[in-house]
This record gives sequence, C-alpha cells and structure tokens, in this order.
Amino acid sequence: MSIVHTLPFEWLVGLRYTRAGKRSGRNRFISFISLISVAGIALGVAALIVVLSVMNGFQKEVTDRMLSVLAHVEIFDVRGSMPDWRAVERDAARNPEVVAAAPFVEAQGMLLRDGVMKPVLMRGVLPALEAKVSDVAHQMKQGSLDSLTPGSMNVVLGSALAAALDVKVGDRLAMLMAGGDPGAGLSNPGGASATSMPRTQSFVVSGIFEAGHYEFDSALVFAHMDDAARAAQVGGPLGVRLRLRDLHQAPRVASELRRDMVGGTAGELVMRDWSQVNTIWFAAVQSQKRMMFIILTLIIAVAAFNLVSTLVMTVKDKQADIAILRTLGASPRSIMKIFMVQGTLVGVLGAALGVALGVMVALNVDVIVPAIERLSGVQFLSKEIYLISEIPSDLRWRDVATIGAVAVLLAFFSTLYPSWAAARVKPAEALRYE
Repeated sequence: MSIVHTLPFEWLVGLRYTRAGKRSGRNRFISFISLISVAGIALGVAALIVVLSVMNGFQKEVTDRMLSVLAHVEIFDVRGSMPDWRAVERDAARNPEVVAAAPFVEAQGMLLRDGVMKPVLMRGVLPALEAKVSDVAHQMKQGSLDSLTPGSMNVVLGSALAAALDVKVGDRLAMLMAGGDPGAGLSNPGGASATSMPRTQSFVVSGIFEAGHYEFDSALVFAHMDDAARAAQVGGPLGVRLRLRDLHQAPRVASELRRDMVGGTAGELVMRDWSQVNTIWFAAVQSQKRMMFIILTLIIAVAAFNLVSTLVMTVKDKQADIAILRTLGASPRSIMKIFMVQGTLVGVLGAALGVALGVMVALNVDVIVPAIERLSGVQFLSKEIYLISEIPSDLRWRDVATIGAVAVLLAFFSTLYPSWAAARVKPAEALRYE
C-alpha cells in the first residue's frame, strides 16, 4: 500500500486541490494565482538568505581584517607611559586565554611628501613581539617588518598610504608631529596640548604592508618602538597589546584582567578589548541586519498573504465539494484542515524553492557578483567607503532554518481565515443551485 493511501482524507483532498490537473478557466486562474504565491514566497526567502549571508560575510571579513592589525585586548597606563611593561605582561600572562603580549607606542602625525600631506597614526612596535599579536609581518608586500631596527628611523606604510604619497621602499619622507605629549595617539584621544609646537621628523620607507582594510592601509605607519618613542617624545611604551586563544572571549578576559590586576600599579591600568575599538561600526552592522530581516520578511509576508485570495477563490469554487463532504459525514474541523493543508503545502513549496535558490546564490556570490560587474562595468563596493572591495558571503544554516520556518509559519497563518470560512459553508445552501 502506498504512503498516499495511508494519509488521512483531509491530506488526500488537500493534496488533490494543490496538484494541477484538468482545469476549467476559473481553476486555471486560481492555479496561476497559487503559482504567483509560490514564486513570491520563493523570491522573498531567497533574497533574505542572500542578503543576510552577504551581511554576515561583510561583518566577518571586515572583522578578520581589522583583527589582523588590532590586538584582542589592549592595556593602557593612564599616566601616559608604561616603563615597567614586562611586569604588566607577566601579570596578564597568568590568564590562561592570553597567548602573547607586545608593548607599543602610538602617536598621531602628518606625513609629508612632495607637497602631499596625509594624517597617520604611527605605531611603535618591537617586530619580534608584534609578529605574535598581529598578522602584519605576514601582510608585507615589500620589505620586511624586521627592517624596523632601533635608531634606523625606518617605517612600514600601508599600501593605500604609500600609493597616495607615491613612495616606494627606500624613499625618504617627513612626519609632522605635535610637541611632546604622552597623550598623543588613539590610546588617549585628548591629543597634544594646544601650546605644544609641531616638529618634523625624517623617516625612511623600509616596507609596505596590505591588511585589506582601507582604514589601516591608508593611515597606519609602523616604526620601531624606540624610534616612535623618540619622535613622539614619550618616556616608553604607552601600553601592552594582547593576543588571546579565542578572540570572542576578549570582553570576558578584559573584565577578568581588570579584576585580577587590581592593586599596585594596576590601579592606573585601563583595559580595552577589540569590540570597543569600533563599537559604533559593529552596532550599525547589527542594526542593519535586523532591519533588513524585518523588511525582507515583510516581502515574504505579502507573498504569503496572497494565499488568502487564492484560498478564498478555491473555497468559492469548491462549495459543492464541501457540501458533499459534509453530507458524507465530514466535520467542519475536517473541512478546515483540507484548506489549511492546501495553503501550507504552497508555503512549504515556496520556502523550499526559495531556500534552494538562496543557498545556491549565497554559496556562489564570489563568482556571480564579479561576472555582473564585468558585464555592467560597475563596481558595487568602493574600498574608500565600505573598507573592502569584494562582496563576501557567509552562509549560516541557522539563518536558513529560521527564514524557512518564518515563511512556512506566515503561509500557515494565511490559511486560517479561508479555512474557517470553508468550515462555515452550509450544505443545503451550497447545493441549492447545483
């Protein structure tokens, strides 16, 4: 015996109403409206899957590129310098999540080259230790991070910055810096005092790196920590950068370090994890994802509610069938189930097609988008605005399951009123004119 014949009669009748067969003109029109509902649900589901996958990919790609340069946790000394940074490193290393630490100096300035001036952030590092807390050493396009030796006054520039200044390895350039103020740099946004006089320091380009993140490639300069401290006129490192086993544990680790390092000099220490560096950007991405989910879900809802008109017309067309079923003993509840099955099957079919289409597109965005860009001659993303130039995709099956479930639920709720109306059909009145 086949599975179909073992189904309850409500499912059998609902499946029959859903399938195409010999149809009158009215039935063909109802079938067309039903197909439109399926197509609308499928397109809405596919669009939502693709958009969320691209936004997830965008967030992941930008975060990964940011963290290739940023530390997972940074520890600052509110007094401006941290001469005993090794003691801080030893205290931080007691946390099992901390795998590496490196001191740094930060100072803001203006790079000058043949009349071109660019604002930059100079970060003084120890190359051997910096390679343990960031990926800059592996992102070198020209030269080497090891070229940053004490007293050499060498610098490593981002690729976009080097292009803007039209410099290459071996070229000399000047940096205009504010007067000696240990508060200069991102670690202390207060900057130099208004009374300090600007100074000019000469540097030699010894390398060019490319992190793939325009903000860093266009404004970040690396120098040896001793040279950066001398140029910024600070007494030593401004803080310590930490690399963790799991970057997602950074907020918890920062909180633990803040608690465990209380006492002694720790009273002057401030901890900042990577999620706090670009808080506004991360909050904006999350807000955009929520709004896009709501907006595109409304598109699915519009397509799902087309089922209402489809089922209402089906109920009108099948009144004689409903009356016959009622006279044969079918309950109003059974009649209601028939049309709920029909509408829900349309929703399931649309959701399934949409999931298949959305997953296929999301997994091939890296092929589809470049092809469209070549054909249209238009670049969708500008590095200067969106930080990256390629559209990434990160398909998450949890999102796919949620979207599919929402589409089916909306289709199910769309069947309630027409099904209730079918259950209220009176057999005598329905058969009067048959």
